[in-house]
Amino acid sequence: MSKSEKPALLATVFTDYICPFCYIGDVRLDRLRDDYNLKINWCFLEIHPDTPATGMDTAALGYSESRWQIMMENLATLAAEEGITFRPHTFTTNSHKALLLAEAAKEAGAEIFYALHRRLFAAFFTEGQNIGDETTLAQLAHAAGVRDSVLTRAWTDDRYEQRLQLYFAAAQELDVRATPTVFFGEQQRIDGALPLSVFQKAASEGAKAQQSRPG
Repeated sequence: MSKSEKPALLATVFTDYICPFCYIGDVRLDRLRDDYNLKINWCFLEIHPDTPATGMDTAALGYSESRWQIMMENLATLAAEEGITFRPHTFTTNSHKALLLAEAAKEAGAEIFYALHRRLFAAFFTEGQNIGDETTLAQLAHAAGVRDSVLTRAWTDDRYEQRLQLYFAAAQELDVRATPTVFFGEQQRIDGALPLSVFQKAASEGAKAQQSRPG
């Protein structure tokens, strides 16, 4: 099925590059491209703004040992389902500059944005690189084809800070409490990295609703 033959599907996704479940959600969203002409409004939501850019042990995030164990067991199951290799998730970092970089990269076109987008997830969760570090981010950006002008603009232009603030405000208005949170239209909502079948059902209902709208 060619892209023009696939039904259109618009999605809004709240995500963060230091959220392992967002990595799973991203892969599941990509699977939907086989059946839909999927267009995503990426809303970057910084989930741990107090984490230093030098990084820290995930134990400092404040989860109880039992809660963390359950989360990591769930993550391992999800990763196995999607064929993703995760390093032990013992390190986290500040994602603010990575989010600004991704926001600026949107203006470089979909090909470059998605090259960076996917690289950030893999670099952090599979390779263990610190995506809070500017030098590391610059290297990842260059490898994805991001120009120096975009890189500089990402961290100096207030427009991108303002967009992150708008995403945060939108998340509060929509009562977003988990990442990823995915909206297909106004009615279909997914909170977290739920089973692929849930994504597929929500996408189908969302596409039907979008096609039935007048105009």
